[in-house]
Amino acid sequence: MKRKIRIIMAKPGLDGHDRGIKVLAAAYRDAGMEVIYLGLRQTPEMIVSAALQEDADVIALSSLNNAHNTIFTNVLDLMHEKGLDNVLLVGGGIIPKKDIDDLETKGVGKLFGPGTPVQTTVDYIIDWVNKNRR
Repeated sequence: MKRKIRIIMAKPGLDGHDRGIKVLAAAYRDAGMEVIYLGLRQTPEMIVSAALQEDADVIALSSLNNAHNTIFTNVLDLMHEKGLDNVLLVGGGIIPKKDIDDLETKGVGKLFGPGTPVQTTVDYIIDWVNKNRR
């Protein structure tokens, strides 16, 4: 039997707006994924440590506090340092197009903005995991 996609979800930094990520967590569970939601105010170290401990396929971050460049870069650097090169890092939030392009060039997977249909994010994650982790 194929293992469920295991996804770590977190709100890094001081961002306290968690309604959106909770909606996504429920949608990912409904899509058959195993969701580990770390909650608010997570550090990059805490997020990557959890991904290692849980043997995650995906790390999904929500950033609405304008710290996305620092947070996503720090998480990505720690992922490389810890050998998580085959784990997808995705996210969403209020992120300017130029910053999205820069972060995706550095190795962050897709970054989704407000109004993105939930199914679009589900499909992207499933497709990526099926191509890269199975």
